[in-house]
Amino acid sequence: MKTWARVACAAAIAMSAASATWAADKGKNWTPPPGKLYAQALSDQLMKEHPELISVTFHGVPPGMDKVYTMFAGSFPERIGNADDTDDIDVITKGITIVDPRWNRKDPVRKFVMMMPLRDAGGGHIGLLVLAYKNPPGANKSETEYFVAASQLRDSLQPKIRSYAELFQQVQ
Repeated sequence: MKTWARVACAAAIAMSAASATWAADKGKNWTPPPGKLYAQALSDQLMKEHPELISVTFHGVPPGMDKVYTMFAGSFPERIGNADDTDDIDVITKGITIVDPRWNRKDPVRKFVMMMPLRDAGGGHIGLLVLAYKNPPGANKSETEYFVAASQLRDSLQPKIRSYAELFQQVQ
């Protein structure tokens, strides 16, 4: 009986240590290559051209990986490589659009988030584009207005993306 208790105790300690390590690493599931990716250049350009945005992020599975859904470019570089949430994965795998007015949220800045399928120049569904819009008190923009603006912005990217792999190419 003592042997069984020791084995159970050792297993519990090992599992606890493994869980702690997993929890520490859970946030990142991918490390980008050095340099700037084309997707990052697109994100930077959108942020420069659209002062109404708080953030722009690109999500998907990096080339050579399988079912590793991650943010691979965006306006918060420290978040690149963060694992995607289930709603991000739903947009990527199902092609749905999520209109999120962020009601009753404790966001530090009021925002309206659009999560939309990203498409390449050929019309292929290649990932997820997340656009967070400033939504100051009194803005009174409707969900439809945010949806139309986000759709137009997303569609303006389409001819600039020849393929999904191109988003991961290095630029100067």
